[in-house]
Amino acid sequence: MDAPEYKTLLESTGSFRGLAILGEDEVKVLCSDIRELIMDVTLKNGGHLGSSLGAVELCVALLRVFNPERDRIVFDVGHQAYAYKILTDRLGRFPSLRTRGGISGFPRRSESKYDMFDVGHSSTSISAALGFAKARDLRGQGHEVLAVIGDGSLLNGLALEALNNVSSCDTKLTVILNDNKMSIGPRVGGIAGHLAKLSVSVPYRKLKQFVKDQCRAMADGRGVEHWLDRAKTKLKSLLLPTNMFEEMDISYWGPFDGHNVREMEEIFELSKQYPKPLLIHVVTKKGKGCAEAEARPSKFHGVGSGTVLGGSSQDRAAKKPGDWSQAVADNICTMAARDPRIVACTAAMEDGTRLRGFRELFPQRFFDVGIAEGHMLTYAAGLAAGGMRPVVCIYSTFLQRATDQLVHDICMQRHPVLVAVDRAGLTGEDGETHQGLLDIPWGRSIPDLVIGAPRDRVDLEFMMSGWLERNAPMMIRYPKGTAPESVCRAPGASGPAQWGRAELLSSGEGVCLVGVGSTVESLLAAAEECQGIGLPRPSVLDIRFVAPMDWDAVDSALAGHSLMVVAEDGYAAGGVGEAIAARASASGAPCRVYPVGVGMKYIPHATRAQQLEEQGLTSDRIACFVKELYGGNSAASG
Repeated sequence: MDAPEYKTLLESTGSFRGLAILGEDEVKVLCSDIRELIMDVTLKNGGHLGSSLGAVELCVALLRVFNPERDRIVFDVGHQAYAYKILTDRLGRFPSLRTRGGISGFPRRSESKYDMFDVGHSSTSISAALGFAKARDLRGQGHEVLAVIGDGSLLNGLALEALNNVSSCDTKLTVILNDNKMSIGPRVGGIAGHLAKLSVSVPYRKLKQFVKDQCRAMADGRGVEHWLDRAKTKLKSLLLPTNMFEEMDISYWGPFDGHNVREMEEIFELSKQYPKPLLIHVVTKKGKGCAEAEARPSKFHGVGSGTVLGGSSQDRAAKKPGDWSQAVADNICTMAARDPRIVACTAAMEDGTRLRGFRELFPQRFFDVGIAEGHMLTYAAGLAAGGMRPVVCIYSTFLQRATDQLVHDICMQRHPVLVAVDRAGLTGEDGETHQGLLDIPWGRSIPDLVIGAPRDRVDLEFMMSGWLERNAPMMIRYPKGTAPESVCRAPGASGPAQWGRAELLSSGEGVCLVGVGSTVESLLAAAEECQGIGLPRPSVLDIRFVAPMDWDAVDSALAGHSLMVVAEDGYAAGGVGEAIAARASASGAPCRVYPVGVGMKYIPHATRAQQLEEQGLTSDRIACFVKELYGGNSAASG
């Protein structure tokens, strides 16, 4: 029988087990094959393109030197881990990336034994890897532990806290710093400048080669350690620029070419002999191998499904003028033009939150703090205390990282900060780590925090303008996707309902459907569908303000209906529906209340439409639910 013909060298290699036999030229071909596969799948399914393209050689070098069945390789965020996934027994499944039932866009322990730690938010790798390393020591084991972190993630407080703890833990840990001069957008701040100085330092570049030459001649790790300690003492003050890592007692090697597999292999092999904490600095190019991604790394950090290369160079953000993020950004610009106190803050999400236009119009009033959400909220509190009116644009999932600052530094002190919570609710293909399901349950519990949930652009503008007129903190939550201009508003209507008030959108009988922000449209459609399946038309109430809630409107609805269904795109536990049900129970209202929200589980990756369907939040699912309740509820049917 003839030997099978393989389409690519990647297919013939299969996984990390076949990497060791490849020659230098074959490794280059393999890396090209991996890039082609990443591009094909990511452009079709969506995902993190630029960061993974830039880390292909790094992943290959790691897997040629370290054994993932024994060693612990902990990735940060996981944007850059696609090549690692492909080479750790997921080549055949890679086309299912980010699809329902397919593999995740981030490392997941439940998906593979080679994924050591679940990630999705930045800057956790060093802390987790340090824990792995200390556990290894306490258990008398001898494997290697590595943290792979990008330069953007290194700027976060958690990563710096971990670096500060390395020395006192007294354990061997290797940190691979993948420096592409980017987070999602260009990195910012003093540490970014520090890394830039190290990457171009002539003394460091000369010392790098000297280290490699000397280490090759060493017979064992003890010799390496002895020489480096002695050399560091003599040369550090004479030749080298200040190095924050060395000052923290973490040896620094680099910078090295992150696209030269051979060079990285040599250094990784040497690191196995070195018994102390070590940071290896590799420099890569985000989007490597894709001209569009190299030229516009911020735009191609993450791409949507069905992305086509070679099209118009127009910003993808500008192609979606109707989305909620753009609507919020437009309102901020309008407010800033009228009021010089308005400033905008983001944490490395200028493009995601559509703030580029604001930065161009008001560069002195735009602040990108890097991946530092906790700092951003306290910084905003300071701006507010100083007389400004900050608008903080942040994804719901990332706001979780700054809850303490929201409570203690903004709300407890009643600073007039507007927190614009983007991607609230179910968000789709990024999966468990990126769903915005917690802002309602924990936001409702914070005293003095007003929470608005607009159903359309009319209410969005009303709520943002209303915040500016009041001297108090506020949170406005809005979903991923298109922002409708006007939902259920009569032509020539005088305007939105009053501040803090819910709005009855339609009057029916028997059943009241209560919506929260993005669910209002679905409930209006569900009311129509109820009539289509032989039920009386329900009333529809838009709650509008999650906190403080308009209890007068709620009490009136409870008194006038026998059945109420509350739909919200957040966790049902601790949500609006649960609060209304408790109110009904406490007041003895005859109305039965049924919350419809996300159950107590982490929601895996799928399209947002699929997730809404699975959670019962589509109009047809709600109509069917009402029919089931109505038919089995004697009070309602009577």
